[in-house]
Amino acid sequence: MSGLSLGLIALAITMTLLVLRVHIGITMLIGGAACFLAVNAGDFSSLLFTLNNLAYSRLSNYDLAVIPLFVLMGQFATHGGLSRSIFRCAAAFVGHWKGGLGMSAIGACAGFGAICGSSLATAATMSHVALPELRRHNYSGRLATATVAAGGTLGILIPPSVPLIIYAVLTQESIAKLFVAAVIPGILAAIGYMIVLRIMVTRDSASADTVAKASAAERLKAFVNVLPVIGVFVVVIVGIYGGWANPTEAASIGAAACGILAVIQGGMRWEGIRTSLLGTAETTAMIFLVLLGADLLNSGLALTQMPTELADWVKNSGMAPMLVLLAILITYLILGCVMDSLAMILLTIPIFYPMIMGLDFFGLDESSKSIWFGILALMVVEIGLITPPLGMNLFIVQRAAADVPFTETAKGVLPFLASDILRIILLALFPGICLWLLTL
Repeated sequence: MSGLSLGLIALAITMTLLVLRVHIGITMLIGGAACFLAVNAGDFSSLLFTLNNLAYSRLSNYDLAVIPLFVLMGQFATHGGLSRSIFRCAAAFVGHWKGGLGMSAIGACAGFGAICGSSLATAATMSHVALPELRRHNYSGRLATATVAAGGTLGILIPPSVPLIIYAVLTQESIAKLFVAAVIPGILAAIGYMIVLRIMVTRDSASADTVAKASAAERLKAFVNVLPVIGVFVVVIVGIYGGWANPTEAASIGAAACGILAVIQGGMRWEGIRTSLLGTAETTAMIFLVLLGADLLNSGLALTQMPTELADWVKNSGMAPMLVLLAILITYLILGCVMDSLAMILLTIPIFYPMIMGLDFFGLDESSKSIWFGILALMVVEIGLITPPLGMNLFIVQRAAADVPFTETAKGVLPFLASDILRIILLALFPGICLWLLTL
């Protein structure tokens, strides 16, 4: 049996286990083990030797220390009530516009995502902060839940972003450059969602009320309250890209700053600190298990030569590069309906990345092409969070708005999905949008 066939069988086993709801980390460990045993005729010694080396090299990797630190930063922001000050600031400036309170929720999601790095945490937190206000001002159930679910996706697009860190680890790309490249697409995403919301409210004015315009003093107070949060984002992102600190050092500073802000501004006490530390430990353990499974699966696939054979086949097939990219993006859209974001990145990047790097796109160099594809992949993964039937953000928001049928929320996100697709097309055709800041 050819290596390509063995690799495809291993992927089929992995996908089958995922459908059966087996944990993604265990699933990839099984898929990788199947590759090793098939190639080495059932010899367990090579499998155990490889697994031992992979576990040590992965868990002793200094670069991965940034993950628990950014997770802790997000935990402090979540449990410390920082989201309320961000939402109130956004509402003070745009809440009086038509659909302004919904725009405030989207803006707050973007701001919270800048110190959180997790879309699920952003959606869960803003569901408790923004949903009650939206419903109190007569936003329809469909519009309110869809707005928060879509806004929550900004948590992984606006840096710092845990999925971007994972992509950087898998591809040996610069975390700092990926963070900077994600800034403009993140801003475009937030603006696109606001435009969609404005159109929806204009078409159906009964679906949302407006709020009274805040006074200049109220705006100033709201802005002053959110300045420390802005400071954390600037220190982390500018510190990383400016070379003042490496990603781990910047994440340490951000986590400490968020912890202090959570205690001073949010009133977080020992119970909140304990919950944040436990949540960080659980999330980090899950991520590292998944990474270990991905390492074994990727090593097994490399042993079969499947990624290399696929990349060579695509390169020699004569297919237009943009057609290959389109096929990959459509595959991501389909997978997003049934898989979570981390699973999609870990399963597909080792296969799709060599294909993309072997093709010519607009004359981009290797690094620029790698960063551009990483941002595109992240944006499509982001869509998966609100794509029915298994969009995780939809379920999270649903728990906070039990009176709104799931089908209503799913229908409500469709216009936001249209905005996402338009943005992906724009960035696919004009890579300079995400690469521009890197040239400054």
